[in-house]
This record gives sequence, C-alpha cells and structure tokens, in this order.
Amino acid sequence: MMQGQAEQRESGSTRVAESLAMAIHEHRLSPGMKLSEDEVGEIYGVSRTVVRAALQQLAHDRLVELKRNRGAFVAQPSVKEAREVFEARALLEPRTAKSAAERATPEDIKVLQNHIDEEHEALEAGDTGRALNLSGVFHIEIARIADQTTIADFITQLVSRSSLIIALYWQRRTALCESHAHDALIKALARHDGAAAEELMQHHLLDLLTSLDLRDQPSVPRSLKEALN
Repeated sequence: MMQGQAEQRESGSTRVAESLAMAIHEHRLSPGMKLSEDEVGEIYGVSRTVVRAALQQLAHDRLVELKRNRGAFVAQPSVKEAREVFEARALLEPRTAKSAAERATPEDIKVLQNHIDEEHEALEAGDTGRALNLSGVFHIEIARIADQTTIADFITQLVSRSSLIIALYWQRRTALCESHAHDALIKALARHDGAAAEELMQHHLLDLLTSLDLRDQPSVPRSLKEALN
C-alpha cells in the first residue's frame, strides 16, 4: 500500500512538473512569476507534497528558482546566462545539424516537417507561445536524429532554458514569422548536405541571438490561475 502511494505521488509530481514546464515553454507562465504551492495544488487537485516534488524537479531543470523563506518562482535568466546559453548552442548545434544531415531517414524528415507545419499553424492562429515551443522541439529533434545522446541531452537543456531567455529578452517578435530557417534546414537534411545544414544552423542561431535585447528587464507577472487554466 505504501509503495503504491509513493508511486502515485511520483506519477502526480511528474504530471504537474510536465504541465508547468509546458506552460513555461509556451510563455503562459512568465519569468519571475511566483508559484504558490497551495495555488498549484488547488489547480491540479494534488497535495502540497506532490507540488513540492514537482517544483524540485523543475528547479533541477533550472526552469524554477527556489528561494529560502519566499517560495518558488519561474526562473529569470540573467543577461550573462542568456549569452552563455546561446554561445553554447552555437558551439554544439551546427555540428549536430551536420551529423543529422548525414543520418536523416525519410521518416525523420517527416517528423521534422510535421513540427514545421504545426509551428506555422500556431503562428497563423496567433499562438506565438506554442509556435516558439514547437520551434524548440524542432532543434531537439535534430539532435536526436544526429544520434549523439550526450550532446542531445545538453541541447535539450539549453533549448529549455532558451524559452525563458526569449520570454524575457525577445525584442523582434516578427522574427519568428519572417524566418524560413527551419524550412531551409529541413531541405538540407533531406538531401544529406551536412555542410549546408551546419552553416544554416550557425546563421539561424546568430539571428536568434540578434533578436534578443540583452538588457536587464523586469517581467510583468500574471495571475497563476489565469496562466494555467
């Protein structure tokens, strides 16, 4: 019985953590927003113990910051961290795109094309947050196709942290709509052109970096209930 309860709590905390992470990636939860244990528990219908475990998991993933005697808050990456994250992506992702181009199967291309189609649909519907999340998943999928597990894990973490950085510092909102980088990348991958894929990824990440206004900015918190319901 006790083991069953522990498994149920673990399952509940994973579900809450995944839901909160998605809300962060889709920019429904703003950087700096307080995540009250009571309020999160009420929204998801779980105990404070389950919520606490979920928040610990998100803190480990650096999506949430736990402050002593103050509680949990959606993380607010500094300008320094923002630069470091994109510099790390610029080091890893171009070479990963090259490896992915050498290994991509027709099925891999279909998966990537589906992500692009969904991203365009989200943009047309005005759901920028969902489009940005799908854009991040597209990069993670390329790392998966490259079949470099350790590097793919790093890229997944960096893309996750990029969601918070974009939420805080993105100044060129139209850049996503104007960018055809993903379409060009998928064509390079489909024709197994590693050199082109590497160069396209390098330019794409540079464009993302230049779309950021890397000055410290205060976030405008919204209601937690409004963000998650």
